[in-house]
Amino acid sequence: MRFLHVGDLHIGKKLHGYDLLLDQKKNLADIIQLAKTEEVDAVVLAGDLYDRSVPPVEAIEIFNQFIQELNIENQFPVFAISGNHDSGVRLEAGAPWYQQTDFYLHTRLEQAFTPIEFQGTQFFLLPYFEPISARLYFQDDEIRTITQAMERVVPEMEKQFKPELQQVLVAHFFVAGSEKSDSETKIEVGGLDSVPSYLLESFDYVALGHLHNKNALQHQKMRYSGSPLKFSLSELHQKKGGWLVELPDLHLEFKELSPLHNLQQIEASFEELLSPIFYQSIEREDYLDILLTDRGIIPNMMNQLRQVYPRILGVSRVNGRESTELQTDFKEVRRLAPEKLVDNFFQEVTGETMTSTQTELVADVLGTQEVTDA
Repeated sequence: MRFLHVGDLHIGKKLHGYDLLLDQKKNLADIIQLAKTEEVDAVVLAGDLYDRSVPPVEAIEIFNQFIQELNIENQFPVFAISGNHDSGVRLEAGAPWYQQTDFYLHTRLEQAFTPIEFQGTQFFLLPYFEPISARLYFQDDEIRTITQAMERVVPEMEKQFKPELQQVLVAHFFVAGSEKSDSETKIEVGGLDSVPSYLLESFDYVALGHLHNKNALQHQKMRYSGSPLKFSLSELHQKKGGWLVELPDLHLEFKELSPLHNLQQIEASFEELLSPIFYQSIEREDYLDILLTDRGIIPNMMNQLRQVYPRILGVSRVNGRESTELQTDFKEVRRLAPEKLVDNFFQEVTGETMTSTQTELVADVLGTQEVTDA
């Protein structure tokens, strides 16, 4: 048997304010195509299906369409769990009916102790949980950390192990020894920090979610799938996709997915960036982090760049800003109106003039301040 292990879809996530729904829709279609091409027997979704507990309507529509095509139209069994970004209560609505089409979605700790048997394998679906859930389930007030919780959870699962079958754990947490990137939410609520890998050794494979780098954990039989898209600049050079897992003789192969818009970092002067010879040589539709080599002030810089590059994440200067010797007449500065001082400061920092809306806002704030001071 072989299955595709993916996770951290984060449907509805934004990248520096840019909507990723079209990128995610294409990405999910590619996951379905990968499952079909590789003729897998099942697909594992290791948590964080949505980016937040109350996802936007468009995100729900995209996820529903994905599951419909994956599970109903193409009849791939799906083994899924909720992550720390998901609302387990909301996500499990309808879950009892999903099983009729071999879509297994676990969102509560107690569900993890009932494995799903499929093609010679027991799948234990362990959703994200906090230590208090284990404390209540085991009625043990001594459980305060994730390590203490897992010391009870794993033996409880092992009671269900059948020696003639393989055992796969699908879970969403931070395993000790892993490396994080900038786009993950730090999980330390209620002591939930990291799980020692030795506690998971009894499983034949552990399909992990939460960390967005497929190389976050180097372990023979424990892997993070990573996020299928790049969600931060710290993931700039990471390969994105999912693991193809074969059992009973564990064989792992990473299958890379191509994004609709990639994440790039480019270094150039302002003149080069606006040169057709330069910008026709790169993918201008990608999400770009620009390293600017100029040191001087460039008026209206961002507006000019965005006419050529529609998805700029940020612009930073490689060599810093050009400094000039101060020739300021402080007596003259004191005579300037507060609005003019703010306007001068804004132009110095951004290289642009304030819009009428910004000017009105400044006047409003300064007027409020004068009343307060009085």
